[in-house]
Amino acid sequence: MLKQFLFLLIPFLSLSQNYTSYKTGSSTDLVTNPAGGVCLMGGATEDDNAMRWFLQRANGGDIVVLRASGSDGYNTYLYTTLNSSVNSVETIVCHTAAASHDAYVIQKINQAEAIWFAGGDQWDYVSQFRNSPLSIAINNAITQRNIVIGGTSAGMAIMGEYYFSAQNGTITSTTALNNPYASNATISNTAFLNNIHLQQTITDTHFDSPDRKGRISSFMARIYTDTGIAIKAIACDEYTAVCINPNGMARVYGDHPSNDDNAYFIQSNCELVNPRPENCAPSTPLTWNYNGAALKVYQIKGTGNGANFFDLNNWQTGSGGNWIQWSVSNGSFMEEMGTPIYCVTASIEDIDNRLVLFSNPVSDILEFELLEDKGAIQTAYLYNLSGTKVLKLLNKDNDAYFKIPVSDLKSGVYFLSVTTTNGDYLKKLVID
Repeated sequence: MLKQFLFLLIPFLSLSQNYTSYKTGSSTDLVTNPAGGVCLMGGATEDDNAMRWFLQRANGGDIVVLRASGSDGYNTYLYTTLNSSVNSVETIVCHTAAASHDAYVIQKINQAEAIWFAGGDQWDYVSQFRNSPLSIAINNAITQRNIVIGGTSAGMAIMGEYYFSAQNGTITSTTALNNPYASNATISNTAFLNNIHLQQTITDTHFDSPDRKGRISSFMARIYTDTGIAIKAIACDEYTAVCINPNGMARVYGDHPSNDDNAYFIQSNCELVNPRPENCAPSTPLTWNYNGAALKVYQIKGTGNGANFFDLNNWQTGSGGNWIQWSVSNGSFMEEMGTPIYCVTASIEDIDNRLVLFSNPVSDILEFELLEDKGAIQTAYLYNLSGTKVLKLLNKDNDAYFKIPVSDLKSGVYFLSVTTTNGDYLKKLVID
């Protein structure tokens, strides 16, 4: 038994022209039932508690570390140092794009219960792995086998539906704020990794060194301007991690209060009637201001037990954090203390049949009435499916009947939220 145990701890090295593989642990695949989730690491030394969370969700299975450079630095750390029982750890360093088509590499992904992307240059991952059999295998592992996935630095930067690809090198906050369309502001949403809780989300790392608050604001402004989609963002300081359960709860790990480790959950201010950037154009300094309230941010300190959290199901509720506001004026980034955000989400259904729509779908004029004993209408808001407020109307006469022109709005599904003297009411409607 002793000889067999010693053999398991000796790394196994496999060489190929396209990749190098370093294997520690059992050479026999062990099939387990992984618990899923995503671990986002800020980019410096890994947080041990977050990495234990990652390994535990593999449920004793096999761990694959994907790299585009480097060697086997993770093997002993993941297999032995963290005292989390796993069957094996295999680091695969992909030297060329051909590795993403290699049968051995694909087989190892198909057998993994956990996949970890190391740091480096995210363009190496994007250019070599995207639209390949490897990325298909990874996404199948996420969606069909519920594996846990994660990454640090460049490995975290590629986790969202939107990502900064670094195709033309990195970009500073100063450059991005003064020209959101600079040649090295390479943002993409070409399908890559399919993490359900990171849809319409972009991630960023090394948030405290250097300061990257300005550049993520610029990325979000440009995407909003180009697509009309108010994406969200998750960012981490260097020694901070965000671990997302399949239920959408994001817990923040770090070393607070000994160190100032933070995670940031960033979104455009849906409380504004029109939160689009005021000025986002090529070769022009960005302005996304709205009196200092363009972006709402929930900043959370990372702790050893991951007690502080944010709910990605509604992007409104959390614990252990503070709301702050970000804005940009003529290329200058600003932040100040903020207030909690309130947005209507698409998951909310009609809750009261006493708010009557005269027609649904609606074409030109939205007419609605509050029936008797439900009070007088004070304010009415119209939200789109992204939870963005597109129309606000005050009822100075406190009538029970309202008419709102909607011919300028795009066709689609909306939510009508009405505040009355006796309570709030909500209806789903279609504008055609």
